[in-house]
Amino acid sequence: MLAILSPGQGSQTPGMLQPWLTDASKKLLDSWSLHIDLDLARLGTTASAEEIKDTANAQPLIVAAGLLGFEALSSSGQLNFYLAAGHSVGEITACAISEVLDATSALELVRQRGLSMAKAASQAETGMSAVLGGDRDDVLKTIERYELVAANDNGAGQIVAAGSLQNLEKFATTPPAGARIRPLAVAGAFHTHYMSSAVDDVSSLAAKLSIHDPKVKLLSNKDGDLVIDGKDAINRIVNQIANPVRWDLCMNAMAELGITGVIELPPAGTLVGLLKRAVPNIETFALKSPDEIPAAREFAEKHSGKHGGA
Repeated sequence: MLAILSPGQGSQTPGMLQPWLTDASKKLLDSWSLHIDLDLARLGTTASAEEIKDTANAQPLIVAAGLLGFEALSSSGQLNFYLAAGHSVGEITACAISEVLDATSALELVRQRGLSMAKAASQAETGMSAVLGGDRDDVLKTIERYELVAANDNGAGQIVAAGSLQNLEKFATTPPAGARIRPLAVAGAFHTHYMSSAVDDVSSLAAKLSIHDPKVKLLSNKDGDLVIDGKDAINRIVNQIANPVRWDLCMNAMAELGITGVIELPPAGTLVGLLKRAVPNIETFALKSPDEIPAAREFAEKHSGKHGGA
């Protein structure tokens, strides 16, 4: 059985949309850009790393990249997949490919999400750092000791600490035993109480969108549960802005559901890396360029309808 995954913020890189821009996709991207008043083509081709680190730019750019990748992957025929899931902002991409939202509504929602979270982030000097390795319980206790939050529990020996830059710096000087600390290219303490002010803004917009129940299974970052109601899916995404992401539970759910293969949409790499370490029996494919579409289609056909026996 096949799952389609969508990465979250921090996965963006300068020029990442360039390979995906055909005449058709450029026309689609231009229409999205006009609708949300943001030049996605420029951000994805010529903008600097610093500019696309800005939350208000990064989030729509990542969702647009995922949607372009999915469009290319599914354009040559029906794509049969069992499940969709996304990490953090990638959940909006997952909602679009599962048809909870149409693409334009997804871009509208992520545009408001990015703006609101950037505004919330500007109120305090905060950030996020990945904690790689170490004993899980010790890592969580140390994060709490420094008045930080385990904002992403990503499994595979990776937990992301979030909070004030001052406390993150202290945390980095005395990391948990056996752990390495890597600051992330994000501009705030996402999925913590620092983002509370963004929830109301995004909720107000979400209430106006046309929402449908998912056409495929949809996993929630909140608890790794399957979501069958579209409004519930969107409510979870909105509330997740100020609450931790449990990607570890999403990976556990994929294993329990019998997923045999996953394709990660662009900008791909992060989520398949976590899966390789946490659930190595699930085959992975990181879709990084249009040149890989034929191989990705072959991978999808191999896993469509195949069950892992869970």
